[in-house]
Amino acid sequence: MTNLNFRLAQSADIPELIDLINKSYREQQGRSWTTELAFVKGQRITELQLKEQLQFENSILLVGETNSSKIVACVGLTFENSQVEIGTFCTDPHVQNMKVGRSVLEYAEQYALKEDPHLTNAVMYVLDVRSELIAYYERRGYAKTGNEQPYPVEANVGVPRVPIKLIEMKKDLK
Repeated sequence: MTNLNFRLAQSADIPELIDLINKSYREQQGRSWTTELAFVKGQRITELQLKEQLQFENSILLVGETNSSKIVACVGLTFENSQVEIGTFCTDPHVQNMKVGRSVLEYAEQYALKEDPHLTNAVMYVLDVRSELIAYYERRGYAKTGNEQPYPVEANVGVPRVPIKLIEMKKDLK
């Protein structure tokens, strides 16, 4: 299942992407091995938020689709100074545990370096309670930096069910 076609997200993809992102972050189904369901309730993203994200000048959203043009993954890249922030990263629960996430993340890192060869690192923010996800990113070369942030309730990306923070993880791209 690692044979994906990658392209930039388009406005026409918004309904399919909203479904994918919310399903991936907030439901447990299919082959799903990781979800925020026990930690955060509510939608992860709305149509308005996704439309806004697609308009940001220093940000892109890549989609991974099957040969039948079904979107099964996405990852956002936000370029700032010498680093790229990775966010809105998810895979369809029905294709998790099939190396899709790994190939999407590798593609995203390579794409970011092609876009800006001066990048020094990639950064991401992960819920501190998602130990399985933190371990996954550590296996992909990311390390905890020690920086933490409060959960961004004001960003309207869900309401915590338990006390949670975001931890910063970073990978050297050089």
